[in-house]
Amino acid sequence: MGLIPHLLAHGGVLPQLAELYKGKAPWFSRKNGLIFTALWFIFWVMMMPAFFGVAGADEVAGVSAIFGVFSTMMLLIVSIAFLKKTPKKTELAQFDIPAVNNQSLYGNQAVGALSPQQSQPAQVYAPPAAGAWRAPDTGDFAPRPGSVTDSTTKLLTKEEENR
Repeated sequence: MGLIPHLLAHGGVLPQLAELYKGKAPWFSRKNGLIFTALWFIFWVMMMPAFFGVAGADEVAGVSAIFGVFSTMMLLIVSIAFLKKTPKKTELAQFDIPAVNNQSLYGNQAVGALSPQQSQPAQVYAPPAAGAWRAPDTGDFAPRPGSVTDSTTKLLTKEEENR
């Protein structure tokens, strides 16, 4: 309960938490692990076999390709399973301390707020003068062209009348 006045004074954010989260992102994050895994794959599966192939060491080229494939799979699994996600910038932005107008917290009107409620007493109301008010012409009762179902329905009603 002692934190509530402190939270209200700082717009709902503890400045100490903002300082904690403003630190640098960790090196051993999932994103960095996946980037390293991609570079590892390119180096061991694409570059080293080509280098050894040009040098004439065909067996070493094959071994480096196989080593690259299996070690890349292991690095990929370790990166996805064990490394933590890098916090997104939007997650870090929530800890930024917003500028708060303290007057708005305690009932004073803040800039850009709605104006106070206005009311008009019922005694002031006067009905419109006779003939001054007219309903808008919306065309609700204008004749429409008939449809196939209209003529069929009319035939059914005539049949019932004849019975």
